[in-house]
Amino acid sequence: MAHPVRANGDANGAWWAVPPTRQVSHLPGVDPELLRVALDPLPPAAPAILHYRPTLVGPLSDLVEALLDQLDTAALAMFPRWLTGADRFDSDGTLGVAAVRALAARTAARSRHFGPFLADLAERGLRGPRRPGGRSRFAPGVRAAGLARVIAEAYDRENCVLVVALPDLGVDAERTLVAAAEWLVRHGGFTVWLAGGPLCHADRVRSVPVLLPTRFAGLASTIEQAPATAAEPGATVLAWPPLAGVPRGDSAAEQALERALAPHDWARGRLWNQTYEWHVLGTAYRLDLFWPTEGLAVEVDGPEHRGRIAFANDRRRDVQLQLLGLDVLRFTNEQVLTDAPAVVDGIRRLLARRRAVGTHPHGDETS
Repeated sequence: MAHPVRANGDANGAWWAVPPTRQVSHLPGVDPELLRVALDPLPPAAPAILHYRPTLVGPLSDLVEALLDQLDTAALAMFPRWLTGADRFDSDGTLGVAAVRALAARTAARSRHFGPFLADLAERGLRGPRRPGGRSRFAPGVRAAGLARVIAEAYDRENCVLVVALPDLGVDAERTLVAAAEWLVRHGGFTVWLAGGPLCHADRVRSVPVLLPTRFAGLASTIEQAPATAAEPGATVLAWPPLAGVPRGDSAAEQALERALAPHDWARGRLWNQTYEWHVLGTAYRLDLFWPTEGLAVEVDGPEHRGRIAFANDRRRDVQLQLLGLDVLRFTNEQVLTDAPAVVDGIRRLLARRRAVGTHPHGDETS
């Protein structure tokens, strides 16, 4: 099977800027998994880019509602990053709720946000998952526009892109999926990329060839040698880039590992989801968990790492990081969630060994 990745000769080119903004585009021949690998870390000037994997495509209204619920979950997981100053409110009592709603109202008054929506979302973000019936009360169009703005704000970006992995669909299901994408563009101001399989029944969607950086052509050529493991059926439907400085909001394993490490003095100096830039002309890497002084990277692998492209990329990435002098420890979600003490002990032992040999030469090159 051929892998349709073409090199553009410029690894630093804005290949992701080729599809037009606020439109639905089909990216022919681009594997969604490869696209996700190529966008991690999220390029500094790129829009906020989320990845959506449809499961069942039913009536249009149901699909739109499901998409909005997924985006709503993402936005709540990103709280308080999208509301400057909300991190000082750590109580969801009456005073905390009143304060965060007032902050949202002031923020909306000097921005393009819709005040009532932002206040409601901020209150639900402060309350967290404990609030019963925490679904948004706003109309779908208001939700779409508000969520696009909030998610872009969380990453300090102007726009938001939704990458939709095209499954094998019949005529009606494909047309429904395209109609949902067009609805998001029209009502929410999203940009939507349809990637993966061919688009057979919606000729009004423009096909936009995208040329990925050169290094990914080499990655694609290794896929046939990778183990035939695929992403699990229960893999996350909507995925979003991690926010620098904190465990992923959609990773129970990263959050559990942070809780397990927090009580230990020896674990100080750790950084979550930082970009490691070892040279101005070198490839940047996002590290799940990193001790920069010691040069220890810890990766927490969810089901998305079991796909062929992700597996091949992880192996190549580990070798390159080791050549730069880092040690790389990998744990699966299951290892962290079922035996966190053993994971913590493995990290402690390797940290102690690294500290015994001195400081990592590139220890301050994260962003």
